[in-house]
Amino acid sequence: MDDVNRQKILIKNEKLISMVIERAKRDFPEDIAIIGLTGSFSTGDFHEKSDLDLIIINNENQGWGISSCFILEDIGYDIYCTPWETRIEDAANLESQNISCLVDLQILYCAKPEYMEKFNMYKQRGLDTLAKPIGKECISRAKKCIDQAKQEYANALLSEDIGSVRYASCEVLSNLVIALTNLNNTYFKRGLKRYLEEMGTYRYIPEHFEIIYMAVIDAKTIDEIRSASYTFLKSINDLYNKMYKDFVVPPVPNYDNLGGTYEELWSNYLNKMLASVELADKSYAYHAAMGIQNFLDEMTESRGTKKFDLMQYFDSDHLHLFKDQFLQAMDEYLEEYNRVGRKVEQYDTFEQLYNRYMMV
Repeated sequence: MDDVNRQKILIKNEKLISMVIERAKRDFPEDIAIIGLTGSFSTGDFHEKSDLDLIIINNENQGWGISSCFILEDIGYDIYCTPWETRIEDAANLESQNISCLVDLQILYCAKPEYMEKFNMYKQRGLDTLAKPIGKECISRAKKCIDQAKQEYANALLSEDIGSVRYASCEVLSNLVIALTNLNNTYFKRGLKRYLEEMGTYRYIPEHFEIIYMAVIDAKTIDEIRSASYTFLKSINDLYNKMYKDFVVPPVPNYDNLGGTYEELWSNYLNKMLASVELADKSYAYHAAMGIQNFLDEMTESRGTKKFDLMQYFDSDHLHLFKDQFLQAMDEYLEEYNRVGRKVEQYDTFEQLYNRYMMV
């Protein structure tokens, strides 16, 4: 792009910005808080057909009245609002891929000083989170995106027509891209066309990242799309598992964090399992086994208790095998109580329970 055309585009943008600010001042003095510039015109990475990306933060629903979608000459523009409580909040919590719209926003208009203070509070929260070392917080954000990608992969498997399969694979890829960004505790500083380039600079990426990423995009048939999506999903999931082990400090069982957990395990699952086995009720036992495994996994993650893999012992034709393993697991879990000096809250009579409970 030559300097003449570049200057024409910038002059046109200035007119558009002035128009939107004028409308905000005239019609929405209390409803529009801040107007800022983001996107390619903010970074300078624009071309002749780039649109103007404005972030318009609205206080009230009436502010949506400033929204407009139009075509000027041969370029489309979408003027829309960004509420504090949703998009700005998500960006501050790094729950959005549009974090640059907060931390890198060029402020063009602010209705009142208190709005700038509010904006800077959100911005600082985002910057503080980005400044943290890689650890449980950013890895947990990545896990949410990976789980969503797994759901979309299921859609790719269940869909029959190539369009639906390909769209599901797009969702898989998109969620994994956000997951990878979270694993590196960073954000995209430039637009879509630079995503692959930016990700290539990340410290933590799967081996042969660009190849497996592009394989999803280049896939031609349903089988190829599914296969490429699976490979990319597995690569990011494996990276997540490795980083979880390397960066997340597991909790350690102690007197306080174990309190009530053995009793909860007994209350929710012991008698269900015993009854289902006695009745030879396969469905009942199956769902009880799932609940048991889920509870024990949660305790491992949140309390640091021993990892139990009980589902490997479930056999609908031999329910007693799972029951025996579960009872053994309960005994081992009780040993966790003993190690931290906690006693089980168990009473032989109602009077004993009443006297203890009412002491609180």
